Parts: sequence; C-alpha cells; structure tokens
Amino acid sequence: MKIKVVVVDDSALVRGLLAEIINRQPDMTCVGAASDPLVAREMIRNLDPDVITLDIEMPKMDGIDFLSRLMRLRPMPVVMVSTLTERGAEVTLRALELGAVDFVAKPKIGIADGLRQLGDDITDRIRTAARATVRRLAAAPPAAAGSAGQPAASHPVPSPVGRLSTEKIIFIGASTGGTEATREVLVRLPADAPAVLITQHMPPGFTRSYATRLDSLCRIRVAEARDGERVLPGHAYIAPGGLHLSVERSGANYIARVRDGEPVNRHKPSVEVLFQSAARVVGPNAIGVMLTGMGADGARAMKELRDAGSYNYVQDEASCVVFGMPREAIAQGAAHEVLPVTQIGPRLIDRLRSTAGIATTRV
Repeated sequence: MKIKVVVVDDSALVRGLLAEIINRQPDMTCVGAASDPLVAREMIRNLDPDVITLDIEMPKMDGIDFLSRLMRLRPMPVVMVSTLTERGAEVTLRALELGAVDFVAKPKIGIADGLRQLGDDITDRIRTAARATVRRLAAAPPAAAGSAGQPAASHPVPSPVGRLSTEKIIFIGASTGGTEATREVLVRLPADAPAVLITQHMPPGFTRSYATRLDSLCRIRVAEARDGERVLPGHAYIAPGGLHLSVERSGANYIARVRDGEPVNRHKPSVEVLFQSAARVVGPNAIGVMLTGMGADGARAMKELRDAGSYNYVQDEASCVVFGMPREAIAQGAAHEVLPVTQIGPRLIDRLRSTAGIATTRV
C-alpha cells in the first residue's frame, strides 16, 4: 500500500516539484495538491491522505492556524515546509509544538534545484511521518507545562545546600519528535541541575531559535553550544545545526567541542559523536537520555556509555512520536530505565538527590 500524500503550498512551482519528487518513489503517491488550506480541507476529507506537507505562509489561512485546527479536529501526520529565515525557524518551532511531526527547510534561492537536491530528505521525512504516533492537540498548548516562572507541578524544589553536582553531566540525544520531548525533560529540571549537552537532529538556522525558546521556558539557562566554552551546572548546550557536539576535559573542567566533519549515521550533528565522547571523557559521571527519533543514531554509543559507568534513561514507546532510536538503545542493552518522557526529568533529579543524600521535596 502506497503512502498517500497531499501537498499544500501556495506556489504552483513548489506544488509541482513536491508532487514530482513524491511520485518518483515506489512507495508513495501524491494524491492531491492544494493552493491554500481551504482547498486542502476538502482534499483531506475526500482523499483521506496518510501524510500532508504544509507550507507555513499561505493566503486565506496561514499554515499555523490550519495546523492548529487540524490537530484538534482531525490529527494526522504533517511535515512542514519552512523557509531558512529567523522568522521561519520560530514559526516552525511553533508548528512542532502544535503537533507537526517534522519539517523540511525550503531553500531561499534556487528553489527548483534546491528542492530536487532535498528529494531524498523530503521523502525520508514523509516515510517517517507516515509511521509516527500523532496525538490530538489539547486545548492548552504544550508550552504551558512549565516556564521560567512557573515550573511543572512535579518539579523538585531546588536543594538548599547548593548545586546537585558539579561533576555530573546529562547527555540527551533526540531526532523526530525530539524538540518537544527535550522540552518536556528540560522544563522539569531545577536551577541547580547538572550541565546538559544535547544533540537534536536539526539543520543549520534553526537551533539558535530553538535554544532561545527553551531558555524562556526553563529554570536552567539554554543556548547553542560554542566551541571551547566551559560546561557549567545549571546550563544546557545544544549542538548547532550542521555541526557535531562533543565533550572534552581541560584540567579540572569539562569543555564543549563544536566541530565540522563528515555525517555519522547520516547525521550532523550526530548523537553517536556526543555519546561516544561522554563515554570516553565523563564515564561514571555521565547520565544518558535517549528520546524519540527514527533510526539508530547513538544507540551503540549509549551502550558504550553504560559500559563506562553511566546511568541511562530511555523514552518509552507510548510517549514517543517515533520509537526508533529508543528501541535500538533498548535492544543494545543501554537502558537502565524506560520511562514516559514526562517522568524522565523528575526521576533523574530524584536519583541524583538520593545518591547525594539530599531529601527530595515536591510541589
């Protein structure tokens, strides 16, 4: 059975190109192409597609408004087609928050050649979306779960005796569905949490806006990682899109390394690179976290991390958008605990407090 796709874009050129790219694949077909959300609504009703690709800026109703209504009334897998601009990045993150499975960054110039070059990436994301778990959008947006001023209800109260640990470091790997899964973990960490290093599969141009958004929601500080900067407790560092992130030791300190290089497991940044460095440099002071994502990037390195003495958490299938990377990590024997994403942050902090002899209080 072929994956049925409806393309929604106000550009006739883009609609034609996406339909051409999709129809070249033996396992998918473009069953319709709509110039605006009102036409798309009828196509979805009549053609019952498995996936839709959705432009953000369109006439009559913009893509975000349409997505919001769609995910409340008829949830289905959506791949956003975004522009490589700061505004495009911010709106794309909002779309992922509303329930879009993934996004494709549309080139700003040379769009015909650019989209053709992205053909494999586009169709891979459509295949992933077709297998994704999609949930109905609640009345309140997901961002309401926690903020800098009002953390989630299960958030542990920060310890009165200082930071949980200056030696421990949390390492997070994620891909499809991971922007919101990572947020779910980070908003539940207290201000005295250990440092966090994050590799989320994301292209250049989007991670800065993502870090800014997380920084506004979390008690800890969140930013894109910079090469050579000291890794500090109470801070999270996100691998910049298109670059690998790793950790090194410099005297008594840990530092972030941000480097170019060949893709690993087809990804740059790669979770494998981050977790391997953690196993080599941090060992028993590392805490590994594997979140939702397609494929197996980081799974073997997470087992290396466990063998080096880390304690590892893996997101469970029920709360994953795509249970690929977590499944592979479990299959490798890398997981100590498999938990719903909302429980990972609190459980992690409880474990740190108990091993440090600090009483845990909840509010």
